Amino acid sequence: MVDPLTIARLLHRAAYILLSLLAVFFYILPLDVGTGRWPGPDLLVALTFAWGVRRPDYVPALLVAAVMLMADLIFLRPPGLWAALTVLGLEFLRRRTAQNQEMSFALEWMLVTGTLALMVLANRLLLGLTMTPQTSLGLTLLQLFSTVMAYPVIAFVSASFGRITRPEGDEPARVLR
Repeated sequence: MVDPLTIARLLHRAAYILLSLLAVFFYILPLDVGTGRWPGPDLLVALTFAWGVRRPDYVPALLVAAVMLMADLIFLRPPGLWAALTVLGLEFLRRRTAQNQEMSFALEWMLVTGTLALMVLANRLLLGLTMTPQTSLGLTLLQLFSTVMAYPVIAFVSASFGRITRPEGDEPARVLR
């Protein structure tokens, strides 16, 4: 008989892949809503961080790397750069939240905001060093702001509908790779 915890992990990993593919699908749809002056949030990173902070065993590093590399290739970004930054940011958040399981949401949100800001800064610096064309700083900051504002919504929806909450009591918060 298969352990129910293993089944839950596998189902949540499949749900993460499905939600990621759904987000990519909606990103590439040729919808022209509004003037297009305000960039939308990076839902993949927000979803990854919301799940990774609460249940690190549901989003292992290799799965995140594969999903983000696929997104890099589809969105024609430099392959692997944003994926590597996302995995590094996720691992940083995992280590911080594992130390303090009773962290308030405000502190979690500030930690995610700081991590996202450092990821964006590192991305811009590395692209600048290689002289790769990039979007304007204003658009990058607007996307960072919209991702930070979308994080609480994604965290709430994940907790309400996906039951992605921190482990309670004797249930271990194991990180599986």
